Amino acid sequence: MRIASHELAVGLGDLVTREQGVVDVLLTSALPEQLRPILSARGWARLDATLQVRRDDLQDRTVWMVSSTPVGGGVAELLRALVPYWLGAGLDVRWVVIQAGPAFFRLTKRIHNLLHGHPGDGGELGERERHGYEAALAPNARSLKRRVRAGDIVVLHDPQTAGLAPSLKASGASVVLRSHVGADQANALVREAWDFLRPYTAEADAIVFTRRSSLPPALGATRVAMISPAIDPCATKNRAMDDATVRAILISAGLAAQRQGHVGLPAFRRRDGSDGRVGRRCLVLRAGRPARLGVDPLVVSLTRWDRLKDPVGVLESFATHVLDRVDARLILAGPPVYAVADDPEAAAVYREVERRWRLLPSAERERIDLARLPMRDLEENAAIVNALQRQATVVAKKSLEEGFGLGVTEAMWKRRPVVATRVGGHQDQIQDGINGVLVDDPRDLDRFGGAMAELLLDPERAKRLGEAGQQQVRERFLPDRYLSRWVELLATLPAT
Repeated sequence: MRIASHELAVGLGDLVTREQGVVDVLLTSALPEQLRPILSARGWARLDATLQVRRDDLQDRTVWMVSSTPVGGGVAELLRALVPYWLGAGLDVRWVVIQAGPAFFRLTKRIHNLLHGHPGDGGELGERERHGYEAALAPNARSLKRRVRAGDIVVLHDPQTAGLAPSLKASGASVVLRSHVGADQANALVREAWDFLRPYTAEADAIVFTRRSSLPPALGATRVAMISPAIDPCATKNRAMDDATVRAILISAGLAAQRQGHVGLPAFRRRDGSDGRVGRRCLVLRAGRPARLGVDPLVVSLTRWDRLKDPVGVLESFATHVLDRVDARLILAGPPVYAVADDPEAAAVYREVERRWRLLPSAERERIDLARLPMRDLEENAAIVNALQRQATVVAKKSLEEGFGLGVTEAMWKRRPVVATRVGGHQDQIQDGINGVLVDDPRDLDRFGGAMAELLLDPERAKRLGEAGQQQVRERFLPDRYLSRWVELLATLPAT
């Protein structure tokens, strides 16, 4: 789905768009039954029983998922992958995206960084910012109120949409806030962000967090639920893919060197069952030859261009602490810099990564590719991500703070050994030394690089961690738990 840029009004609302209202994201339904062969018997029984028991409780209520962007980032990934199963189960679930101007998203990015305990752009959160925040959301609130009925349920994802809560609550809807972000330990910056959001959180019937450590101070009597995210094993990004197809996709996308002989077709199956083919090429900054599949050990880091994901740290730890021990390659990949509407810092972060790459000695620079993956066709993008993760010898996830980290789950599902930092949801997914590797200090380049090098040098250990990682995902991070917990929560919310 494509959302056009809008002409901005002048003055204070540099934060307000001339076009008003939320935009629908239309998804096709998927029958939960297709998960049955993949889930454990216990997992399927749990999901099936919850849907059978609770479906009637939600029969006359529409559930509205409200987010800030239809593409890019974990929220869009979760909704795009999992809303179809709710539809397939017979629930009336709609997904809408707010519209706002660049200044609004600069402000909400500031809040996002503060919630992680980081200063971000160092700007204020005062009354002027509150007035602009509410002014930008007002057209979206009016648009939603025309469509949301009394008794409906509205789930507001992250600080970009939290300000809609009072208006929707006043119209008779039940309101749930879903916070996907947070710091392991609250500092003054975290408290400042939650103080700004408190007038909106106070209106919620429930607030959903990923981790208990993310709960803000003085939340009050609002109902709290903990729900860990999950991946969809039937989605294009996670569906099984044979080696020949993996290689064909990476070659077609410009991420790997051409090979002599037959390597398969760059084909994938779309969510609706139709055939797709990878034809678009990635934008790749490369100083040497492309990676040779099956020859070059490959470290893959896939993430948004976000300072909290520390792509510069990944690059430096690989260049200075891996290449002196292993003749490997790094593909540092993310979306096009302007693809994610609510992330105004992406272009600047990518430029920082590129500047650091250009300063590397030529021998190191030739072993590191910077790639921006096409997103015009989201399922084509998903197929490229799938292939890249499956080809990885090691997957790196070096966040400074993290809400959960779906990229970790995706890689573990594909039996890839993951080196991640001991922050946020990484700690819930990875048991250090059992199904992955956790590095205690997220800023320790030496240890992070050393952990990657050790796995590259020990294929048997890497394989054991990958196998254990997939089992961890099967037991804890597939849709059975996720969908069941959400349905249980929604079904018990008051109807008025």
